[in-house]
Amino acid sequence: MTVRVRFAPSPTGLLHVGNLRTALFNWLFARHHGGRFIVRVEDTDRARLVPGAVEYMLEALRWLELDWDEGPEVGGPHAPYVQSERLDLYQGLARRLVDEGAAYECYCTPERLEALRREQAARKEPPGYDRRCRTPEGREQARRENPGGRPVVRFAIPLEGTTTVHDLIRGDVTFENARLDDFVMLKSDGFPTYHLAATADDHVMEISHVLRGEDWLASTPRHLLLYRALGWEPPRFAHLPMILGKDRAKLSKRHGATEALAYRDQGYLPEALFNFLGLLGWSLDDKTEIISREEFVRHFDVDRIGRNPAIFDMEKLTWMNGVYIRQMPPHRLAAVLAEWLERDLPPEVPRPLDRAYVERMVPLIQERIKLLSEAAELTAFFFTPGVPAYDAALLLGKRFQDRPAEALRALETAVARLRGVDAWDAAALEAVLRPLAEELGLKAGDLFGVVRVAVTGRTVAPPLFETMEVLGRERCLERMEAALGRLAALAR
Repeated sequence: MTVRVRFAPSPTGLLHVGNLRTALFNWLFARHHGGRFIVRVEDTDRARLVPGAVEYMLEALRWLELDWDEGPEVGGPHAPYVQSERLDLYQGLARRLVDEGAAYECYCTPERLEALRREQAARKEPPGYDRRCRTPEGREQARRENPGGRPVVRFAIPLEGTTTVHDLIRGDVTFENARLDDFVMLKSDGFPTYHLAATADDHVMEISHVLRGEDWLASTPRHLLLYRALGWEPPRFAHLPMILGKDRAKLSKRHGATEALAYRDQGYLPEALFNFLGLLGWSLDDKTEIISREEFVRHFDVDRIGRNPAIFDMEKLTWMNGVYIRQMPPHRLAAVLAEWLERDLPPEVPRPLDRAYVERMVPLIQERIKLLSEAAELTAFFFTPGVPAYDAALLLGKRFQDRPAEALRALETAVARLRGVDAWDAAALEAVLRPLAEELGLKAGDLFGVVRVAVTGRTVAPPLFETMEVLGRERCLERMEAALGRLAALAR
């Protein structure tokens, strides 16, 4: 069997990260088996379409590098891949099923159906259609009550027996037909519902396996009955485990971002999100957490997908993103960060940035950042012209809070020694400042703290000597001279 799987979201909202997990699992399954990954746009819910949702979906797939073999932009032998362009297919199938007695027209008004739902709720019964129009008499009465109304087409569920879904993850799941209502296949506007459109497209597009969320499991017996009525062989089904927050509630915005590209915009790397989503319901073993794209493709199959809900842990995702940042070649990280810095650094920083300077700076923060979006805040002092703006009291630290004159003397001595340094590199700078601390009777950390604040404006910054090397002699001495002036004012 040639594996053919599809990712077919509805553009009724921006692509959710849970749907992105579904796309990823389908892509991995296709790539593992040497099959085809198809993207299809299921836009038949016309009232809820969101402008730009299709473009957003495709952009998210491209960002995660989930290339598709057939679908929008690339075409394929089963085009079109947009359901609103395939209405003739669905309408023809609905007419065929009505003619064969497997479906019927329903003229019940929305008002009657709403009243029926209220009555069922009052009796604490599950909601469902009462099959009034399934008989010719009931259909004629409903037509008289709705003159000029356009009917919907409902599928006639068998009233007895059971339908068993063989799920590749959960095994056999059996449903009583009597508990399934006669669902709408074709709406009064001529557009199909998901049940008819997905079934028809999966058959015509020769889909071999349907990997979709667990919430669709309850709909699958309806789809199997449709396949049977149409005389078609159904694909194999695998319903993926739900994704829950750490509190085991349904994933929502309180657990973090839900739109797929929000993770890109917050500074997550696509390979980190790929790895994280790949482990939401699937595992290689009981310990491996960092897995490359190539390893995922080599090992991925449905037999390692679990039944239990997957937990979406933002802290774990952020940790994983930090791991991927640390693993990146510095030149590649510099290229990525340069775009963030161009966007996020203060407006007084001259643009464009010197890429060679960015490459020198990046190794100093590579071990420290977990999100690309942290780079500008952490490194602004490397780029801001002139003297950092900060409270002069920061220079004193804990050691010199009540002794500004001592801090002034220490920094004056440091500046004098640094002016005589021949090679302005980390080793030479440390060779001057570390013994100076002992000479002045200070702890190294106290002296380094004054120097660090003087050259960066911060109490916490990347390694001091490497930072000073990147900043350069002229900028460091300019800032330290300004700091001397601030300390002199405090010492008066």
